Amino acid sequence: MKSLLQLCVSALICLLLGWNPGLSRAEDLIVSAAASLTNAFTQLGSAYERDNPGDSIILNFGGSGQLLQQIDRGAPVDVFASADQETMNRAQKRNLIVQASRVDFAHNALVLIAPVDSQLEITDLGQLRAESISRIAISNPASVPVGRYSRRALQAAGLWDVLASRFINTQHVRQSLDYVARGEVDVGFVYATDARAMHNRVKVLMAVPTPIPIAYPIAVISDSRKSEFARRFVAFVTSSRGQAILAGHGFDAP
Repeated sequence: MKSLLQLCVSALICLLLGWNPGLSRAEDLIVSAAASLTNAFTQLGSAYERDNPGDSIILNFGGSGQLLQQIDRGAPVDVFASADQETMNRAQKRNLIVQASRVDFAHNALVLIAPVDSQLEITDLGQLRAESISRIAISNPASVPVGRYSRRALQAAGLWDVLASRFINTQHVRQSLDYVARGEVDVGFVYATDARAMHNRVKVLMAVPTPIPIAYPIAVISDSRKSEFARRFVAFVTSSRGQAILAGHGFDAP
């Protein structure tokens, strides 16, 4: 399994050597997925390739909004997996996905985390008002689902405007996770699955209730030239085996 960067490097080498990889290489499927899916989809891609020798899954991770912009600008993507319904709704409205292929495949939860050696004990969001908490990692709600979930939770608690000056905006949830793990911020909002992936460096302070359930949809891109391949991969993600892999990374069934 290759990353999108590795694919670009390989393509450049092939171009320089005058070799057409399509003549002797099996199909590649490009999957753009939310950053919070990094570990789970890396394993899913490897499992799919083992079951389907010759097929290659190329993974491109990032903030869901950023990935949607790439697709909208013509990036060669075959499958899109978002961390929220809102982003996928925009993709559907712009006719960027095959509506009939869209399906929810996982649920997640929002948590507040701190560095593993932090002495903070927080059981209520109102405690974030404390002067000792000066830096809060939160993904940009304009383009990142976890940021929108966090904003809605803070707005419901009447804290969004109160804490605004303390926010350290990040490009995606994994950046928030890294900031907390390195102790560059006091606390951060991430998904439960991300906290689990770095449990030795961060600790969960509390589960954060979200007004809207955190559901992940996946769909085939409308102009994909490998629609059947794309549908097979989506089917694998939603299969019992795919769901078992997702559960192993802490995701709940849809």
